[in-house]
Amino acid sequence: MKKLSIPFVPELGKCDSLADVASMLEEQGTRVSVDTNNWPDQFPYRPLTVATLAHDDKYIYVDFFVRCNYLRAVNTANMSPVHQDSCVEFFIAPTGQPPYINFEFNCIGTLSASRRMDRHVSTPLSDAELDSVRRYASAGNRPFEELQGLFAWNLCAAIPLDLLGVKWEGKPIEMRGNLYKCADLTTVPHFLSWAPIETPDPDFHRPEFFAPITLEA
Repeated sequence: MKKLSIPFVPELGKCDSLADVASMLEEQGTRVSVDTNNWPDQFPYRPLTVATLAHDDKYIYVDFFVRCNYLRAVNTANMSPVHQDSCVEFFIAPTGQPPYINFEFNCIGTLSASRRMDRHVSTPLSDAELDSVRRYASAGNRPFEELQGLFAWNLCAAIPLDLLGVKWEGKPIEMRGNLYKCADLTTVPHFLSWAPIETPDPDFHRPEFFAPITLEA
C-alpha cells in the first residue's frame, strides 16, 4: 500500500504568495506521481501529473504540476462541475475514515468541495469555507473552451487545517486520502489516481481505497 508523509515546513507561512509557496515546495516538499491508471482499457490516456506537498501549523499545501495535450476550463462558479474540465483533486479523511472532503480544482482554480460519507451522501462547503482555500493557477483565472497542443500548468492550493477540523500541536497526525487527475469532457477523458482503486469503472469516491497520509512533526 502506498503511504504519503507530508513534511512540516514552518517557513511556508512566511511566503508572500502561493507562487512563492510552489517554489519552496519544489525544494522542501514531498513529491508523488499521480500516475495509476486503474482503467487503462477504457481510458488509456495518462498525462504526466505530479503533486508536491508540505504543511505548516495552519495549512496543508499541495502543488499539482500537469503536462497534457488537452486543456479545458469552462467552469468558474463555486461548486460547479470542475471534474469536467482539466482537473486535479485531493480527497482527505482527517480522522482516517469518513467523512472526507473532496477538494476538486480545475486548471484556473475553480473549486468544488463537500464533506462526504460517499458519492451520494454529502454536504457542500459554504462559499466562506471555499474561499478560505487559497489558490494559485498558472493558467490564470479566465475560462476557455478546450485547447489542443502541449501544455504545462500548476495549481497550488493552501487548505486550512481548521477547515479539516484539525489542530496542529507539534505531533504527527494520521489521515487517509488520495490524489487524482481527471478531465471528463475533454477530447480524451482520463481518470488517474495516486493510490490504486479497484472498481470496474472510474469512481474516485471510494474511501475504502484511501491510503495513509501523515502530517509529520
